[in-house]
Amino acid sequence: MRRRVPPPPNGRYVYAVHPIQAVRWAPDCGAVRIIDQTALPERFIERDLRSLDDVCAAISSLAVRGAPAIGIAGAMGLVVSLGGFDDASLDALRARIAVHAHRIVGTRPTAANLAWAVNAVAAEAARPLGSAAAALRAMRDKADALLADDGAMCRRIGALGESLLADGACVLTHCNAGALATTGIGTALAPIYVAVERGRSVSVLACETRPLLQGARLTAWELSRAGVPVRVITDGAAAVAMRDGRVDLVMVGADRIAANGDVANKIGTYALALAARHHGIPFYVAAPTSTFDAAIASGAEIPIEQRGRGEVACIAGRAIVPNEVPVENPAFDVTPAELVTAIVSDRGVHHPPFRFDR
Repeated sequence: MRRRVPPPPNGRYVYAVHPIQAVRWAPDCGAVRIIDQTALPERFIERDLRSLDDVCAAISSLAVRGAPAIGIAGAMGLVVSLGGFDDASLDALRARIAVHAHRIVGTRPTAANLAWAVNAVAAEAARPLGSAAAALRAMRDKADALLADDGAMCRRIGALGESLLADGACVLTHCNAGALATTGIGTALAPIYVAVERGRSVSVLACETRPLLQGARLTAWELSRAGVPVRVITDGAAAVAMRDGRVDLVMVGADRIAANGDVANKIGTYALALAARHHGIPFYVAAPTSTFDAAIASGAEIPIEQRGRGEVACIAGRAIVPNEVPVENPAFDVTPAELVTAIVSDRGVHHPPFRFDR
Protein backbone atom coordinates (compact mmCIF):
# COMPACT_ATOMS: atom_id res chain seq x y z
CA MET A 1 0.00 0.00 0.00
CA ARG A 2 1.47 3.32 -1.05
CA ARG A 3 1.27 6.22 1.37
CA ARG A 4 -1.09 9.00 0.34
CA VAL A 5 -1.00 12.72 0.96
CA PRO A 6 -3.78 13.25 3.55
CA PRO A 7 -6.71 15.43 2.43
CA PRO A 8 -7.65 18.60 4.30
CA PRO A 9 -10.05 18.37 7.29
CA ASN A 10 -13.16 18.73 5.12
CA GLY A 11 -12.12 15.64 3.18
CA ARG A 12 -11.87 17.29 -0.23
CA TYR A 13 -9.41 19.50 -2.00
CA VAL A 14 -10.67 22.73 -3.54
CA TYR A 15 -9.28 23.50 -6.96
CA ALA A 16 -9.40 26.97 -8.44
CA VAL A 17 -7.79 26.61 -11.85
CA HIS A 18 -7.07 29.90 -13.59
CA PRO A 19 -5.87 29.64 -17.19
CA ILE A 20 -2.30 30.58 -17.99
CA GLN A 21 -1.58 31.91 -21.47
CA ALA A 22 2.10 31.29 -21.98
CA VAL A 23 2.00 32.38 -25.65
CA ARG A 24 -0.59 34.52 -27.39
CA TRP A 25 -0.97 37.47 -29.72
CA ALA A 26 -0.52 40.92 -28.21
CA PRO A 27 -3.75 43.00 -28.40
CA ASP A 28 -2.52 44.89 -31.48
CA CYS A 29 -1.60 41.56 -33.14
CA GLY A 30 1.72 43.08 -34.11
CA ALA A 31 3.66 41.09 -31.55
CA VAL A 32 3.78 37.72 -29.82
CA ARG A 33 3.12 38.07 -26.09
CA ILE A 34 4.83 35.57 -23.80
CA ILE A 35 5.19 35.00 -20.09
CA ASP A 36 8.88 35.51 -19.34
CA GLN A 37 9.59 32.25 -17.56
CA THR A 38 13.08 33.28 -16.53
CA ALA A 39 11.49 35.66 -14.00
CA LEU A 40 9.21 33.09 -12.31
CA PRO A 41 8.40 32.52 -9.51
CA GLU A 42 9.67 35.81 -8.10
CA ARG A 43 7.98 38.00 -10.70
CA PHE A 44 5.23 37.61 -13.28
CA ILE A 45 6.38 39.47 -16.40
CA GLU A 46 4.95 39.41 -19.90
CA ARG A 47 7.06 40.40 -22.90
CA ASP A 48 6.12 41.34 -26.45
CA LEU A 49 8.25 39.90 -29.24
CA ARG A 50 8.21 42.17 -32.30
CA SER A 51 11.30 41.22 -34.28
CA LEU A 52 13.34 38.24 -35.40
CA ASP A 53 15.95 39.07 -32.78
CA ASP A 54 13.26 39.21 -30.07
CA VAL A 55 11.87 35.82 -31.06
CA CYS A 56 15.23 34.07 -31.27
CA ALA A 57 16.45 35.57 -28.00
CA ALA A 58 13.27 34.58 -26.15
CA ILE A 59 13.51 30.96 -27.31
CA SER A 60 17.26 30.51 -26.82
CA SER A 61 17.21 32.16 -23.36
CA LEU A 62 14.25 29.98 -22.25
CA ALA A 63 12.02 32.98 -21.66
CA VAL A 64 9.57 30.81 -23.58
CA ARG A 65 10.22 27.06 -23.33
CA GLY A 66 8.56 23.69 -23.59
CA ALA A 67 8.42 21.90 -26.94
CA PRO A 68 4.83 22.83 -27.90
CA ALA A 69 5.18 26.42 -26.67
CA ILE A 70 8.40 27.14 -28.55
CA GLY A 71 6.84 25.63 -31.65
CA ILE A 72 3.87 27.98 -31.51
CA ALA A 73 6.01 30.95 -30.46
CA GLY A 74 8.38 30.26 -33.35
CA ALA A 75 5.52 29.98 -35.84
CA MET A 76 3.85 33.17 -34.65
CA GLY A 77 7.23 34.87 -34.34
CA LEU A 78 8.03 34.08 -37.97
CA VAL A 79 4.91 35.98 -38.98
CA VAL A 80 5.61 39.08 -36.89
CA SER A 81 9.26 39.11 -37.99
CA LEU A 82 8.06 39.69 -41.57
CA GLY A 83 5.79 42.62 -40.82
CA GLY A 84 7.69 45.03 -43.05
CA PHE A 85 7.49 42.87 -46.17
CA ASP A 86 3.83 43.43 -47.15
CA ASP A 87 4.84 45.47 -50.20
CA ALA A 88 7.77 43.29 -51.25
CA SER A 89 7.68 40.99 -54.23
CA LEU A 90 6.59 37.45 -53.52
CA ASP A 91 10.05 36.15 -54.44
CA ALA A 92 11.70 38.61 -52.05
CA LEU A 93 9.32 37.58 -49.26
CA ARG A 94 10.00 33.90 -49.83
CA ALA A 95 13.75 34.48 -49.69
CA ARG A 96 13.35 36.39 -46.43
CA ILE A 97 11.10 33.66 -44.98
CA ALA A 98 13.81 31.06 -45.62
CA VAL A 99 16.38 33.15 -43.74
CA HIS A 100 14.10 33.89 -40.79
CA ALA A 101 12.78 30.32 -40.53
CA HIS A 102 16.30 28.86 -40.57
CA ARG A 103 17.40 31.16 -37.79
CA ILE A 104 14.37 30.49 -35.58
CA VAL A 105 14.57 26.71 -36.02
CA GLY A 106 18.27 26.79 -35.16
CA THR A 107 17.74 28.32 -31.72
CA ARG A 108 16.93 24.95 -30.13
CA PRO A 109 17.77 21.79 -32.10
CA THR A 110 16.29 18.99 -29.96
CA ALA A 111 12.56 19.78 -29.86
CA ALA A 112 10.78 18.49 -32.97
CA ASN A 113 7.86 20.90 -32.55
CA LEU A 114 9.86 24.03 -33.36
CA ALA A 115 10.86 23.01 -36.88
CA TRP A 116 7.46 21.39 -37.49
CA ALA A 117 5.46 24.51 -36.61
CA VAL A 118 7.80 27.06 -38.25
CA ASN A 119 7.97 25.03 -41.46
CA ALA A 120 4.19 24.61 -41.52
CA VAL A 121 3.71 28.38 -41.44
CA ALA A 122 6.51 29.02 -43.94
CA ALA A 123 4.96 26.53 -46.37
CA GLU A 124 1.89 28.73 -46.73
CA ALA A 125 3.94 31.27 -48.69
CA ALA A 126 4.91 28.61 -51.22
CA ARG A 127 1.33 28.39 -52.48
CA PRO A 128 0.28 30.48 -55.54
CA LEU A 129 -1.18 33.41 -53.61
CA GLY A 130 -0.41 36.29 -55.97
CA SER A 131 1.19 38.79 -53.58
CA ALA A 132 3.34 39.10 -50.50
CA ALA A 133 0.42 40.56 -48.56
CA ALA A 134 -1.74 37.53 -49.38
CA ALA A 135 1.08 35.19 -48.39
CA LEU A 136 1.49 36.93 -45.04
CA ARG A 137 -2.26 36.69 -44.40
CA ALA A 138 -2.15 32.96 -45.14
CA MET A 139 0.81 32.54 -42.80
CA ARG A 140 -0.98 34.37 -40.00
CA ASP A 141 -4.08 32.22 -40.54
CA LYS A 142 -1.93 29.10 -40.27
CA ALA A 143 -0.30 30.38 -37.08
CA ASP A 144 -3.76 31.06 -35.66
CA ALA A 145 -4.82 27.51 -36.51
CA LEU A 146 -1.74 26.04 -34.85
CA LEU A 147 -2.39 28.13 -31.75
CA ALA A 148 -5.97 26.86 -31.50
CA ASP A 149 -4.97 23.29 -32.27
CA ASP A 150 -2.33 23.30 -29.53
CA GLY A 151 -4.88 24.16 -26.87
CA ALA A 152 -7.24 21.47 -28.14
CA MET A 153 -4.37 18.98 -28.28
CA CYS A 154 -3.64 19.54 -24.59
CA ARG A 155 -7.27 18.86 -23.71
CA ARG A 156 -7.24 15.60 -25.69
CA ILE A 157 -4.08 14.42 -23.92
CA GLY A 158 -5.67 15.30 -20.59
CA ALA A 159 -8.86 13.41 -21.39
CA LEU A 160 -6.99 10.34 -22.63
CA GLY A 161 -4.45 10.29 -19.82
CA GLU A 162 -6.62 11.04 -16.79
CA SER A 163 -7.79 7.42 -16.58
CA LEU A 164 -4.22 6.49 -15.60
CA LEU A 165 -4.60 8.47 -12.36
CA ALA A 166 -6.51 6.73 -9.58
CA ASP A 167 -8.13 8.77 -6.81
CA GLY A 168 -5.39 9.63 -4.30
CA ALA A 169 -2.55 9.03 -6.77
CA CYS A 170 0.78 10.76 -6.31
CA VAL A 171 2.44 11.62 -9.63
CA LEU A 172 6.16 12.26 -9.90
CA THR A 173 7.11 14.61 -12.73
CA HIS A 174 10.28 16.22 -14.04
CA CYS A 175 10.94 19.64 -15.56
CA ASN A 176 7.75 21.44 -16.66
CA ALA A 177 5.25 20.05 -19.14
CA GLY A 178 2.24 22.06 -18.03
CA ALA A 179 0.44 25.17 -19.19
CA LEU A 180 3.69 27.12 -19.21
CA ALA A 181 5.13 24.69 -21.77
CA THR A 182 2.17 24.84 -24.16
CA THR A 183 -0.65 27.18 -25.13
CA GLY A 184 -3.21 25.03 -23.30
CA ILE A 185 -3.23 23.02 -20.06
CA GLY A 186 -0.01 21.18 -20.82
CA THR A 187 0.99 17.67 -21.78
CA ALA A 188 2.29 15.73 -18.75
CA LEU A 189 0.25 17.92 -16.40
CA ALA A 190 -2.90 17.83 -18.55
CA PRO A 191 -4.12 14.47 -17.17
CA ILE A 192 -3.63 15.85 -13.66
CA TYR A 193 -5.69 18.96 -14.39
CA VAL A 194 -8.47 16.92 -16.00
CA ALA A 195 -8.49 14.36 -13.17
CA VAL A 196 -8.92 17.03 -10.51
CA GLU A 197 -11.60 18.77 -12.58
CA ARG A 198 -13.46 15.46 -12.45
CA GLY A 199 -13.22 15.29 -8.67
CA ARG A 200 -10.22 13.07 -8.05
CA SER A 201 -7.68 13.96 -5.36
CA VAL A 202 -4.28 13.90 -7.04
CA SER A 203 -0.98 15.21 -5.71
CA VAL A 204 2.36 15.83 -7.41
CA LEU A 205 6.03 15.40 -6.51
CA ALA A 206 8.00 17.79 -8.70
CA CYS A 207 11.70 17.15 -9.20
CA GLU A 208 13.60 20.43 -8.95
CA THR A 209 15.24 19.77 -12.36
CA ARG A 210 18.79 21.02 -12.21
CA PRO A 211 20.44 23.08 -13.53
CA LEU A 212 17.67 25.60 -14.33
CA LEU A 213 15.12 24.35 -11.78
CA GLN A 214 12.08 24.28 -14.06
CA GLY A 215 10.34 21.86 -11.71
CA ALA A 216 10.91 23.99 -8.63
CA ARG A 217 10.32 27.35 -10.31
CA LEU A 218 7.64 26.58 -12.92
CA THR A 219 5.79 23.32 -12.21
CA ALA A 220 5.42 24.15 -8.52
CA TRP A 221 4.29 27.69 -9.39
CA GLU A 222 1.57 26.72 -11.83
CA LEU A 223 0.26 23.75 -9.82
CA SER A 224 0.09 25.71 -6.56
CA ARG A 225 -1.61 28.55 -8.44
CA ALA A 226 -4.21 26.03 -9.61
CA GLY A 227 -4.71 24.60 -6.12
CA VAL A 228 -3.19 21.20 -6.91
CA PRO A 229 -1.14 19.78 -3.99
CA VAL A 230 2.54 19.80 -4.99
CA ARG A 231 5.83 19.25 -3.19
CA VAL A 232 9.30 19.89 -4.60
CA ILE A 233 12.08 17.36 -4.11
CA THR A 234 15.71 17.41 -5.20
CA ASP A 235 16.46 15.35 -8.28
CA GLY A 236 18.57 13.01 -6.17
CA ALA A 237 15.62 12.25 -3.85
CA ALA A 238 13.36 10.78 -6.53
CA ALA A 239 14.57 7.18 -6.27
CA VAL A 240 14.16 7.23 -2.48
CA ALA A 241 10.60 8.53 -2.85
CA MET A 242 9.88 5.59 -5.18
CA ARG A 243 11.47 3.11 -2.82
CA ASP A 244 9.47 4.42 0.11
CA GLY A 245 6.15 3.99 -1.71
CA ARG A 246 5.40 7.68 -2.13
CA VAL A 247 5.07 7.57 -5.92
CA ASP A 248 2.29 5.82 -7.84
CA LEU A 249 3.39 6.74 -11.34
CA VAL A 250 5.83 8.93 -13.24
CA MET A 251 4.48 11.27 -15.93
CA VAL A 252 6.84 13.38 -18.06
CA GLY A 253 6.71 15.29 -21.31
CA ALA A 254 8.94 14.94 -24.37
CA ASP A 255 10.82 17.13 -26.80
CA ARG A 256 11.22 14.50 -29.51
CA ILE A 257 10.09 10.89 -29.89
CA ALA A 258 11.81 8.63 -32.42
CA ALA A 259 10.00 6.14 -34.63
CA ASN A 260 10.83 3.29 -32.23
CA GLY A 261 9.50 5.15 -29.18
CA ASP A 262 12.81 6.38 -27.74
CA VAL A 263 12.09 9.64 -25.91
CA ALA A 264 14.20 12.78 -25.61
CA ASN A 265 13.26 14.85 -22.58
CA LYS A 266 14.91 17.07 -19.99
CA ILE A 267 18.20 15.76 -18.64
CA GLY A 268 17.51 13.48 -15.69
CA THR A 269 14.50 11.75 -17.25
CA TYR A 270 16.48 8.62 -18.13
CA ALA A 271 17.51 8.18 -14.48
CA LEU A 272 13.88 8.44 -13.39
CA ALA A 273 12.87 5.79 -15.92
CA LEU A 274 15.54 3.41 -14.63
CA ALA A 275 14.46 3.95 -11.02
CA ALA A 276 10.80 3.51 -11.92
CA ARG A 277 11.51 0.22 -13.69
CA HIS A 278 13.51 -1.05 -10.70
CA HIS A 279 10.66 -0.22 -8.30
CA GLY A 280 7.84 -1.49 -10.54
CA ILE A 281 6.30 1.96 -11.04
CA PRO A 282 4.64 2.90 -14.36
CA PHE A 283 6.57 5.43 -16.44
CA TYR A 284 4.37 7.44 -18.80
CA VAL A 285 5.25 10.03 -21.44
CA ALA A 286 2.68 12.61 -22.58
CA ALA A 287 3.33 14.47 -25.83
CA PRO A 288 1.52 15.68 -28.96
CA THR A 289 1.95 13.89 -32.26
CA SER A 290 3.91 16.93 -33.49
CA THR A 291 6.68 15.72 -31.14
CA PHE A 292 6.94 12.38 -32.96
CA ASP A 293 9.75 12.29 -35.51
CA ALA A 294 9.17 9.31 -37.78
CA ALA A 295 12.17 10.35 -39.90
CA ILE A 296 14.60 9.08 -37.27
CA ALA A 297 14.74 5.43 -36.37
CA SER A 298 15.93 5.70 -32.78
CA GLY A 299 17.01 8.08 -30.07
CA ALA A 300 20.63 7.72 -31.16
CA GLU A 301 19.80 10.11 -34.03
CA ILE A 302 18.25 12.84 -31.85
CA PRO A 303 20.49 15.93 -31.63
CA ILE A 304 21.09 16.85 -27.99
CA GLU A 305 21.39 20.55 -27.26
CA GLN A 306 24.50 21.51 -25.29
CA ARG A 307 24.04 24.64 -23.20
CA GLY A 308 26.42 27.08 -21.56
CA ARG A 309 28.78 26.53 -18.66
CA GLY A 310 27.25 29.23 -16.50
CA GLU A 311 23.98 27.33 -16.04
CA VAL A 312 25.85 24.62 -14.13
CA ALA A 313 28.79 26.54 -12.70
CA CYS A 314 26.83 29.40 -11.10
CA ILE A 315 23.82 29.71 -8.81
CA ALA A 316 22.29 33.12 -8.12
CA GLY A 317 25.34 34.80 -9.58
CA ARG A 318 27.77 32.90 -7.34
CA ALA A 319 30.34 30.49 -8.76
CA ILE A 320 29.94 26.96 -7.38
CA VAL A 321 32.51 25.30 -9.69
CA PRO A 322 36.18 26.34 -9.72
CA ASN A 323 36.98 28.42 -12.78
CA GLU A 324 39.57 25.96 -14.04
CA VAL A 325 37.15 23.00 -13.94
CA PRO A 326 35.08 22.35 -17.09
CA VAL A 327 31.44 21.29 -16.96
CA GLU A 328 29.12 19.29 -19.18
CA ASN A 329 25.62 20.66 -19.72
CA PRO A 330 23.45 18.57 -22.04
CA ALA A 331 19.91 19.93 -21.90
CA PHE A 332 18.28 16.57 -22.67
CA ASP A 333 18.79 12.84 -22.46
CA VAL A 334 17.18 9.90 -24.27
CA THR A 335 15.07 7.29 -22.49
CA PRO A 336 14.95 3.96 -24.36
CA ALA A 337 11.50 2.83 -25.44
CA GLU A 338 11.76 -0.38 -23.39
CA LEU A 339 11.57 1.70 -20.20
CA VAL A 340 8.35 3.49 -21.25
CA THR A 341 5.07 1.98 -20.03
CA ALA A 342 2.93 3.98 -22.48
CA ILE A 343 2.94 7.22 -24.47
CA VAL A 344 -0.15 9.40 -24.23
CA SER A 345 -0.65 11.54 -27.34
CA ASP A 346 -3.56 13.55 -28.67
CA ARG A 347 -4.44 10.50 -30.80
CA GLY A 348 -4.50 7.83 -28.10
CA VAL A 349 -2.58 5.86 -25.49
CA HIS A 350 0.22 3.99 -27.26
CA HIS A 351 1.64 0.81 -25.74
CA PRO A 352 4.82 -1.04 -26.69
CA PRO A 353 6.10 -2.18 -29.05
CA PHE A 354 6.07 1.37 -30.41
CA ARG A 355 6.20 2.17 -34.10
CA PHE A 356 5.45 5.70 -35.19
CA ASP A 357 5.40 5.95 -38.96
CA ARG A 358 4.80 8.99 -41.12
